[in-house]
Amino acid sequence: MTSTTPTPSETTQQQQQQAPQVDLHAPFTSDTIVQVRRGRMKPMPGLTIESGIDKQVIDGPIFVNKWGLEGDEHDMTFHGGLDKAVHGYCSTHYPTWASEHPSASSRFIPGGFGENLVLPLMNERNICIGDIYSVTSPSTVSPSSPSSSSPSPPKSPPPLLLQVSLPRQPCFKLNHRFLLKNFAPQTYKLHRTGYYFRVLREGYLQAGDAITLVERKHPEWTIQRIQKYLHHEKDNLEANRALSEIPELGAECRDAFKARVQKALRREQRKIKWREFKVVEKRRETERITAFVLEAAEPTDSNAGDQDDVKPGAHAKVKLGNGLVRAYSIVDGGRNKFQIGVSLDPSKTRGASKYLHEQVDVGHTLQVNAVSTAGIPIASAASHHIFVAGGVGITAFLSLMEYYHSINYSYILHYAVRSEDEVPFRTRLAQLDSGSGQVVIYSKAAGQRLDVRRIIDDMQWNAQLYFCGPKRLMDEAAKETKAHGIAEKEVHFEAFEADISGDPFEVVVANKGGAVIKVGQEETLLECLEKQFGDGVESSCCVGNCGTCRVELKAGRVDHRGTALTEEEKSTSMLSCVSRGVGCITIEI
Repeated sequence: MTSTTPTPSETTQQQQQQAPQVDLHAPFTSDTIVQVRRGRMKPMPGLTIESGIDKQVIDGPIFVNKWGLEGDEHDMTFHGGLDKAVHGYCSTHYPTWASEHPSASSRFIPGGFGENLVLPLMNERNICIGDIYSVTSPSTVSPSSPSSSSPSPPKSPPPLLLQVSLPRQPCFKLNHRFLLKNFAPQTYKLHRTGYYFRVLREGYLQAGDAITLVERKHPEWTIQRIQKYLHHEKDNLEANRALSEIPELGAECRDAFKARVQKALRREQRKIKWREFKVVEKRRETERITAFVLEAAEPTDSNAGDQDDVKPGAHAKVKLGNGLVRAYSIVDGGRNKFQIGVSLDPSKTRGASKYLHEQVDVGHTLQVNAVSTAGIPIASAASHHIFVAGGVGITAFLSLMEYYHSINYSYILHYAVRSEDEVPFRTRLAQLDSGSGQVVIYSKAAGQRLDVRRIIDDMQWNAQLYFCGPKRLMDEAAKETKAHGIAEKEVHFEAFEADISGDPFEVVVANKGGAVIKVGQEETLLECLEKQFGDGVESSCCVGNCGTCRVELKAGRVDHRGTALTEEEKSTSMLSCVSRGVGCITIEI
């Protein structure tokens, strides 16, 4: 039996009946299942992707196996599986959401978050990871002891057992569900995401059943406290280590905490900044662009998380035999073996690209800076991803687009080239397109022009923009995004190069004994900090895209350059790779 969509007045009545005013922090031992819901995969309104979020009320008992409720369907990219068999949500949150978002109040009703179980008391503040709950019907009565002459009554099956396994990780589908832009991140910021159960023992459940705490293994780790370290205090090594060692925590979160611990340990143990890499493949992609595959002469300790720790859009700094150091986008690979694409610029007679194209061959050894684990931020709250690239700029976005493709995210690439013969990584681009128009190529030789203004005019609601290309393209992108009022967090700029020159300035490094550093007109603050303090300053792209090199600004004026900082962040930080002080500034590193 399916539910019908209630009217706003009915919604208010339901919220009052099903979500009484309760203390969400109060401890409890038992709750009552108000509704049981399941759903089928179907397209979401306004999107081409399918989702099982629209779940309908089920009357009567339903069997729950280790994968969840019978007949309930999931997008297995993000939902479903043993650790996400059953989704629970506290119905007491709905009136609060409705009061905070009046325009969407009619949509904040039980089932809105796509939950299987609607529960009035169990929430992120009073349940803990690893909690085990028994589900029983209040009408079940234990049989009285039979007389010696009476046959033994049939035994009731043991009750369903559920275990809290994960906090829910919100995605952009919630934005569309409630028609609220950037709504999904609010759910974890306010600790109203819901939670998942795994099934320890299969059985039946229905509305009206009691769900009772049987065992609490980790009373110190509520869902709310886990989310604190998962989303907010990400660099707390002690918490990351403790959470990575909880066996009851689902693999999705536990592996994330393990990766953070590994990253912190590598950072502490990293003594040698430069490593030797051998060129194991050199391949011409186009007349101008050549791909290089570099492999470490002495690999670092490699494990499952090591390779995956290099995010899409990460960089590697390469030291060349002619004394130049350049940062290149990693097309694919990890910290021990990766691929870059380099475009030849014949106008620069002593340039890095000319050296790589003409002097470096298979078997040659190059010095490579520790491969950055930082990449382009994953815009998980966006419903659509619009990439705009020119020439070799595709190298910054290729692995990110392939990642979005692998998880069924909506994306499109607008790619400007000199001619059809100037398209590198053609096979991979064809796989991303699959004949569905997700890759649009503009050939200058054919008279085709990539129009940034038109792309922005036509962009979908709740979309994320990404730009990488030559200075003309980046200047046009900056102008048009500003003119259209695109929020800073909804656009990512990945520049090829940056203007770093300017007037000399002086820097006081407050947390290094007040050391004073003078930065010349052709030097960067990053270069001077590295000379003074060696490996004490991390960096990656060196053109102001990634923010790895940011330092704290304690006093003074700064000529901010690059795109990695928001206007708010510029009041307390600066990018040491491109930005310049005015006169004398004070920083901490």
